[in-house]
Amino acid sequence: MKIKALSRLLAGIAASLAMSGALAQDKPAEIKLGISTFLSGPASVFGVPAKSAAELYIEQMNAAGGIGGVKLSPTFIDEGLGADKLLSEYRRLVQESGAKVMISANASGNCNIIAPVAEDLKVLNILWDCGTEKLLEDRRYKYVFRTQANGTTEMVATVLYLIKTKPDLKTIAVMNQDYAWGRDSWELFRNMLLAIKPDVKIVAELFPKFGATDYSTEISRLQALRPDVILSTSWGGDLDTFVRQASQRGLMKNSLMVLPLAESSLERLGSALPDGVIVGARGDHYFLHPQFKDDPKHKAFVKKFKDSTGAYPIYPVYHMVQALEALKAGYEKAIKANKGQWPTTEQVADVMRSLEFRGLTGTVKMREDGQGLEDQMLGLTRKTPGYNFPTLDKIVIYPADLITTPVGQKSPEWVKTLKMDLVNNPRFKQY
Repeated sequence: MKIKALSRLLAGIAASLAMSGALAQDKPAEIKLGISTFLSGPASVFGVPAKSAAELYIEQMNAAGGIGGVKLSPTFIDEGLGADKLLSEYRRLVQESGAKVMISANASGNCNIIAPVAEDLKVLNILWDCGTEKLLEDRRYKYVFRTQANGTTEMVATVLYLIKTKPDLKTIAVMNQDYAWGRDSWELFRNMLLAIKPDVKIVAELFPKFGATDYSTEISRLQALRPDVILSTSWGGDLDTFVRQASQRGLMKNSLMVLPLAESSLERLGSALPDGVIVGARGDHYFLHPQFKDDPKHKAFVKKFKDSTGAYPIYPVYHMVQALEALKAGYEKAIKANKGQWPTTEQVADVMRSLEFRGLTGTVKMREDGQGLEDQMLGLTRKTPGYNFPTLDKIVIYPADLITTPVGQKSPEWVKTLKMDLVNNPRFKQY
């Protein structure tokens, strides 16, 4: 009996020691993190600025002491090399190089691939830019979070702005990239538009392949149809190419263009975008933000980024900064909850769902399902003295809580419940 009692005592001590080891880890020499973005291909016009932002912001964070006194050591993965290569590099960084955090991915299709792998590997993964709402609605994750809005928030705000701008809308066509984001964003936009304005006629649904270089067939069809509105949620090099070809052929003379992701293309497109195009910023991201353009933190980063890259920051830049700010806030909150001891990945993951942090513009609140709540900004293009590209006029900022699907509901169905009176909600801020 004494031997059995001693055995139980020793087993209890061993379990206690194991538990204390899990809760109080040694502070690492560095935080190894992987960051995936498009560094090649047509989407690199979008992904390379995000990489530059990560490098600048991590340098800034490390100079200030890093996170909890630990500096960040990033490794970048090129999403432009394809999903198989991304997945291979992702696993290598986590399993062989010991990365504790992954900031991935840029594209919705890649996020769909990465999220379940992150969960299996038990690595903290921040979805830093992808918009597909289905990812966090169709499955609950422990280690996966999105630190910006999803496509629902963005499309609801776009429909509201469109109806306010063109209340007599009767016909619409869509020209989106043929992959997860292009299909999902159109489903959300269409469902909400028809719910609050059921008399609108959809005259064309066009889905050229991702990375297409010639849109002459689509443009010819749109010119023949002459819809009141042409929607495109395309982004990066695809959007740039489509807009340039559409501009050369005069497509925008007869139809109102709605481009919810075009803030990232304004500087590159220059005069190819006429006045009066509806443009979104996938959040409230804009270097001339009416509330934050003179904010010290924002203004300093805009200058630093412009001096370093020669261009103004665009929304993927802001999303990358938000991911890094969320990472810092999550670790600091977990360290505090752990009485100053370095936290486990599980402890950081636990606090991520209740975070509230600020990026370069507005505050982001994280929800229990891992989804970030982020306000949305839209405006109309206009020529402005001092800039050789369009800026935004008639800006409206939409609070995230009014335009984001509640936890536990599915966005394609939820948007159908929205009513016309939401268009004139007094909480929408107009500038």
